[in-house]
Amino acid sequence: MSAEVAVQKFSFPFTCAVRLSPQEEVTQNGFAQVKDSGLHELKDDPILSEPSPISVLGAVTNNDNQAQESSKPLPGGDTAAAHVLVCAKASQNAVESRWSMFESLRVESEDQRPAAKRQLSSESAARTITAVKKSAMRKEADEQRHPQQKAQLGQRVTSRAAVAGKRKLRKDLFTSSEVFHRLDSHAIRAGAELKEKCVYDVKTIVTSIIQGARNELERLRAIWVWLCHNIEYDVSGYLGHSERLSSTEEVIAAGRGVCCSYSNLCLEMCREVGIECQEVPGHSKGIGYRQGQSLKHVKSDHLWNAVLLGGQWFLLDACWGAGRVDMEHESFVKRFDDFYFLTDPEEFIDSHFPDDEKWQLLDMTITLEEFERRVFKTSAFFTLGLRLINPHHFHIVTDNGEANVSLGFSRPTTFTYEITQHRDLLHCGASEQKESSSSSFGLLTVSHQSMKLQLLPPASGTYDVKVFARPEAATTALVWVCSFTVECPASRAMEDIPENPFLSWGLQPAAGSLGVASSSQGGEVAEVDEGAFDLVLKTSRPLMVLCELVHLQMEAAVAKRCLATQIQPDILTCHVLCPLRGFYRLSLFVRDYEKTQVKFKNAANFLLHCKGKVVSPDELFPQNLGSACGPGIRTSEAGLSKFSHNSAVVSTQQGKCNITFHNQRDLELHCVLSKEENKMPAFPLSRHLFCTYTDSKVTVSLSLPEEGVYRLGVYARLTPGGDFSPMCDFVLRNSCVHPRPPFPSVYSAWRKGCVLFEPRVGLLEPLSRVQFRIRVPGAIRVSVVGETRTDLKPNKSRVWEGEVFTGNGPQQLKLAASLDESCDMAVLMTFDVNQLEN
Repeated sequence: MSAEVAVQKFSFPFTCAVRLSPQEEVTQNGFAQVKDSGLHELKDDPILSEPSPISVLGAVTNNDNQAQESSKPLPGGDTAAAHVLVCAKASQNAVESRWSMFESLRVESEDQRPAAKRQLSSESAARTITAVKKSAMRKEADEQRHPQQKAQLGQRVTSRAAVAGKRKLRKDLFTSSEVFHRLDSHAIRAGAELKEKCVYDVKTIVTSIIQGARNELERLRAIWVWLCHNIEYDVSGYLGHSERLSSTEEVIAAGRGVCCSYSNLCLEMCREVGIECQEVPGHSKGIGYRQGQSLKHVKSDHLWNAVLLGGQWFLLDACWGAGRVDMEHESFVKRFDDFYFLTDPEEFIDSHFPDDEKWQLLDMTITLEEFERRVFKTSAFFTLGLRLINPHHFHIVTDNGEANVSLGFSRPTTFTYEITQHRDLLHCGASEQKESSSSSFGLLTVSHQSMKLQLLPPASGTYDVKVFARPEAATTALVWVCSFTVECPASRAMEDIPENPFLSWGLQPAAGSLGVASSSQGGEVAEVDEGAFDLVLKTSRPLMVLCELVHLQMEAAVAKRCLATQIQPDILTCHVLCPLRGFYRLSLFVRDYEKTQVKFKNAANFLLHCKGKVVSPDELFPQNLGSACGPGIRTSEAGLSKFSHNSAVVSTQQGKCNITFHNQRDLELHCVLSKEENKMPAFPLSRHLFCTYTDSKVTVSLSLPEEGVYRLGVYARLTPGGDFSPMCDFVLRNSCVHPRPPFPSVYSAWRKGCVLFEPRVGLLEPLSRVQFRIRVPGAIRVSVVGETRTDLKPNKSRVWEGEVFTGNGPQQLKLAASLDESCDMAVLMTFDVNQLEN
């Protein structure tokens, strides 16, 4: 069938140009059919003495706005007179440069494109003809898989992109759906108004909704948006509970239909605006689809559309774009899904398999068997920018009771998963997931640009696995992105794993933004040796941390005694003890150190496995341990520095140790020693702690009465007259079985600069002579008073010294000093003398 072509102006890329009148016609064979007058003019042209035939490859006609070509030969007996001839020596590159004028199609908003870069209107496109030498056509035809060069119904279109070896993608047509915002709003609003007026005529609806559309793409977009917002899926009709609607008027009036209703409406509406459209039958992984089922002898159950834009076919499915079906409640969930508008074939093929393979629109088509094996991916999979790393097929068989799934991502993403007993239907269960997953049959870890899910089914059998995801910054529910079926011939003998309500193991995707730069432990299981584990996090700024340890058989009160945290400006350290065998979940929560009003947020979760030695209950950390152990931010801010022990945990095998540091602000300090007591000690623990202050240096001496775990608390008075504030706690581990003696009992007169050299014990033997050596700054007189009084003598170094007889006890020896000209003596400390044995 020939079609009329109006040609206003076109310069062929040859030495001579052909101008055709509005009455001239284009034939299907690609030759220009002209009236006699035009033909005579060509015959009389001396330049055309050596004719070279020209084939018209494409023409946009004004007959129903459709591209038509005719195979009829030109009237007239003379073959030379029947062809439009030109003598030209033009290169193929020049041909292709002209070709792109009518074939490229791209949406640009008015504020997005420069004024000088106008897109061809549909009217000017209808008046444009492109010509190519037959020799060039022959060469191209040999290089193409399909020799036909025309865009014909049911045929793949050979476009400039195809000639260049690259097909246009959706992103080449428009960068974002936001460019359609004005158009979409109008189509939705116009559709609602027409519905109120009970307008069900296709032509009237199309005329209304495409107002403001400037080209084919925008007209198609208006149709697509109207379909998705005005037609709901007829679940009742699909299930056979009611009669399916057939005519377009019935579908529009009722506002519901099945897949063929969407595709048929799309076809009719496109026809009204002159867009070439096809209905494509095939299989889909939609409602009713069973993963693993063979579709080889099953009749296809779905219809979608293909449209021709700019000489290239694109795919769309308004049925899937309108929402989803909730089979559990037999209802339709209206949810506009823009992904199925002009979906790229490489992504469309994961869920749609056409009966005719040419509608795959792929360079390398896939088989039906490959389609069945492919992992099902929802539209969210692609919109989130995810990629499948492993496996490439949906069916996984465990190896030693374990299966692995791995996804990649380009933007920070949060993941979780769900593992359930296998059900036949793919589209069953939840399509969204809240913050936590109730499954403890897997380990999900998220690294910088990938997610790994290690699945550990609890028993032999077949399981369904759904993966959910969302952008890291989003607060909405996680959405279903892909599914797998796991076949487990034999499960692995495993202890129970604690539930992880914080989605993944290892550092969370948001850890970096929270200030956590790196971790000493990755997302894999951490094997705990000797019942103790240390975790170190490096931070980009000062942070406060809280830790939580969970074991399925451990009480919360015991769990608190298994943790000790150290908070330093650029390091967070967590010391963990394991009193039970099995798996533990260690979760860390952080906030900026100074922002006390900000809530703590989960930064990391680690799975610890203790299968060897465990710590005994009396080896746990002290019950009243503070949140800040060891030197850190708090001590630094108070001017306490240069600690001899930088770790929060101090171990001793001799039952004694000295901890030193500098007190740069000369704060008033107070130290406390405590322990979980199993028996009454002979002396209070305060007697096993002795503090010495010289200049800015502080020495805390410890002499421990028994083996076990102790807490040393350091406090400082930060403001005059204020309360003592906790600076830090040290955990002291004493493995010495021999008891150490106490220190002398110290009184308030013992002050800065006073140093006790001898004796360093507070319990003396009776009837013995003990050498005393002591420094008391500013003292006029220093004496030891017991049964008798012994005055100590100062040496050249201003150290008071002398030998003292202890007596036969039991009694106390008092060390006193006179600090002014008065005769008053102030007691500095007292020593106990043992009972004399018979």
